[in-house]
Amino acid sequence: MLDNKNILITGGTGSFGKKATEIILKKYKPRRLIIFSRDELKQFEMSQNFSMSQHPCIRYFIGDVRDKERLNRAFQGVDFIIHAAAMKQVPAAEYNPFEAVKTNIMGAQNVINAAIDQGVDKVMALSTDKAANPINLYGATKLCSDKLFIAGNTYGSRKDTIFSVVRYGNVVGSRGSVIPYFMKFKNNGYLPITDPEMTRFWITLEQAVEFVLQCMECMCGGELFVPKIPSMNIMELARAIAPECETRIVGVRPGEKIHELMISRDYARQTLELDTFYVIQPRFRFWTRRSSWDEGRKVPDDFEYNSGTNPWRLSVEEMREMLNGL
Repeated sequence: MLDNKNILITGGTGSFGKKATEIILKKYKPRRLIIFSRDELKQFEMSQNFSMSQHPCIRYFIGDVRDKERLNRAFQGVDFIIHAAAMKQVPAAEYNPFEAVKTNIMGAQNVINAAIDQGVDKVMALSTDKAANPINLYGATKLCSDKLFIAGNTYGSRKDTIFSVVRYGNVVGSRGSVIPYFMKFKNNGYLPITDPEMTRFWITLEQAVEFVLQCMECMCGGELFVPKIPSMNIMELARAIAPECETRIVGVRPGEKIHELMISRDYARQTLELDTFYVIQPRFRFWTRRSSWDEGRKVPDDFEYNSGTNPWRLSVEEMREMLNGL
């Protein structure tokens, strides 16, 4: 799908962007792979691993999703966009709420408008489990972003740009997750635990990238894709990382849930189940004309995809294997 195509990744110097770059360069032969981000130092550091001399297709493009003019320039001639740029640190978003709004909501709208204006074929936006029934500002801005991208399929009139969203849980090894936080505390002899009942969904970076690329290939435009992935209790995670350390209960931080949702019960009637993922269908008239999801089966009306009740659980040994792959 990506051979001889022009691909752009917003937030391309982040954890997802770097892994996506690695996988795309290994498996495909793109005409251009554009890394779009606002941090020139991160672009310089990334170019040491993915240089333009070794990979003639790669381009590094300084820009911010808040800047509409820059997006219009960057999207010229682009076929596919993966929108990974976001302000995603929960405490930072709580303390700087409008900064999160400007990047995660207004930036999303800028990406949508520029993609339509420049005739991009497909746009896949990355979401988070925190966007399902959000209780923090980060989750609320990503829920708004999700809805903007789904509705973007109605904006383009007769133009052919289509938009979909991928939502997944915590990424093993990504910046800002609890795993590097635990690693840092490991040498202190104890790990801070917010709540011993807390659970989270887990996925590796490679799995996340592969799922996004798989969904880009099969998307009709309008879907919200959710992978089937395992959950783990925070105490089990602590045992996997540092079994020799004691644990100290520090309390739940503002904006945190005990269990995360990826599909709430309110969306059960719109959800199709496939072998390895779910598809939440939009409630727009264009969907009945566009949808080709004949193979999916409807989930029960009381279905909920919750990290606390998810039957697929990671064992301590399985998490250690995932950590060894970092």
